[in-house]
Amino acid sequence: MLRVAIPNKGSLSESASTMMREAGYAQRRDTKELVLTDADNGVEFFYLRPRDVAVYVGEGTVDLGITGRDLLRDSGSTAEEVLQLGFGGSTFRFAAPAGTMTSVQDVAGRRVATSYAGLVQSHLSELGVQASVVRLDGAVETAVTLGVADLIADVVETGTTLRNAGLEVFGEPILRSEAVLVRRCQGGTADPGAVETMIRRLQGVLVARQYVLVDYDCPADLVDAATAITPGLESPTVSPLRDPAWVAVRSMVPRRRTNAVMDELYRIGARAILVTDIAACRL
Repeated sequence: MLRVAIPNKGSLSESASTMMREAGYAQRRDTKELVLTDADNGVEFFYLRPRDVAVYVGEGTVDLGITGRDLLRDSGSTAEEVLQLGFGGSTFRFAAPAGTMTSVQDVAGRRVATSYAGLVQSHLSELGVQASVVRLDGAVETAVTLGVADLIADVVETGTTLRNAGLEVFGEPILRSEAVLVRRCQGGTADPGAVETMIRRLQGVLVARQYVLVDYDCPADLVDAATAITPGLESPTVSPLRDPAWVAVRSMVPRRRTNAVMDELYRIGARAILVTDIAACRL
């Protein structure tokens, strides 16, 4: 049976479970549940601390897991990233008192407070910068004010919290993170086929979230113009209607372009334009 780790709480937990449900897997209904067996799909889910997921995967205790790229890098685990999942995005950056630092070279010889000591130390080592990394749990914005550190490294969203603490970001981002599916590098899963099935299912969810299905009626003499607007992935479906002067067209369209595509189709003469969400997909 395939063993899969899911974050038990935090910003990744609900989205990870939602994605698994959309991929056809059973998920817990009570947040107090720590283990759930999906017998129909041959999968056992373990709900673990987000920081521990990559460690368990790397050690081979579980076969797959969902965690953040930042947590994977910070853990030092040998688990490998196999699929970006499109949620939980964040940017990890350095921040220091306003006007005091402009590049990562300014970090040399300083104290850096962070909750991601492994990630920061690895990043600095790659750049050849020597600095003291101070590991703190929880919020680190007050570390400079309290004299614990000279600067911090943390997840930055709007930057409002940093500005309120008298800090500003500088230099290039340390890491752009998002939720990822990870597996152990050396293989050895109980059922490699089940791993590939889960990856394909999750890829199908990602595609379904990115596309919609567009159906419309089109004058037969305008099919070439219409299908140029909706080319689909391989080719659109074109079906005859009872009126030989018209055809029905079906095609997958990027969700972000839905309204623009509808406008273009209507402008050239297409009618009865319908848009349908895609629940799942295989390419």
